[in-house]
Amino acid sequence: MERVNDKQLIEDFLKDCEIRQMSSHSIESYNSSLNLLHKFIEDKGYSFLDLDKQIFRDYLDFLNKQGVSYSTMKNRFSTYNSFYDYLKYEEYIEQNIVKAVCKRYLNKYKDNNGGKRKIISVEEMARFINMIPDIRDKAIALLFAKTGIRRRELVSLDLDDVNWENMSITLKPTNKRSNRIVYFDFETAKILKRWILKREMICDPVNKALFTSYTNRKKRLNRNGVGYIFVKWAIIAGLHDSTSDKIEDHFTPHCSRGMPREYIKELRGDVNRDAMDIYNHIDHEKLRKSYFSHIPQLGII
Repeated sequence: MERVNDKQLIEDFLKDCEIRQMSSHSIESYNSSLNLLHKFIEDKGYSFLDLDKQIFRDYLDFLNKQGVSYSTMKNRFSTYNSFYDYLKYEEYIEQNIVKAVCKRYLNKYKDNNGGKRKIISVEEMARFINMIPDIRDKAIALLFAKTGIRRRELVSLDLDDVNWENMSITLKPTNKRSNRIVYFDFETAKILKRWILKREMICDPVNKALFTSYTNRKKRLNRNGVGYIFVKWAIIAGLHDSTSDKIEDHFTPHCSRGMPREYIKELRGDVNRDAMDIYNHIDHEKLRKSYFSHIPQLGII
């Protein structure tokens, strides 16, 4: 069989995903994960059809040193497993070596000697956000803390999703969320407006994303970018140890949603369990007022 270049292999695989009627989000995620792997191996002079177990071990080690969370590694290697199943099906390779790598190494990251995700207090979160000098990154961390939105939800936000009149954000539809409206307080509004002023000076007018890339004026900040900048500041704040395999030593965007329930109830204004469980069936004006009456001020400057 004639050797196919890596970019063509990715393109053919994504077309195969479309034929299998996978969601556009999944296909986009697959494309991103494969391009990240391709960048890693291309810098070392390899192609997809050259990879062996040692190269995948090196990649796992690289991701761990970058502070990439277990769930992200799991998602990426799920993509690679599917991709190499496709390569085997098309007879480019004889066996899918990713399965063996996942079985041997990813379980190790997951176990972490029984460790649990890092949990910090409201006061610690306030100190963390206040030490971030970059206004875009500060706004991102503050939205995570005060709204509990997911990273995928944050990167998909557009300017038009923000309602300044009632201080709410309408999220894009996802399978994991029944409520699509989250509220933000005056403290968050102040930081968001400061970011938007800076954004207007550096962003291409055609880019409607709320959070944009610094390296490309026309692109929105992606999931990996958010993860990178969050971990960067967490390392500086002493909240994240990239040299440790223990999950409790890592502080990622998901940790902002993993504080104790009493803190989340404060930060999100969820004054009782029913406010979360029947969110779509209650009076949103009452919920909005409840949020503003219970959300604590973190003293963000």
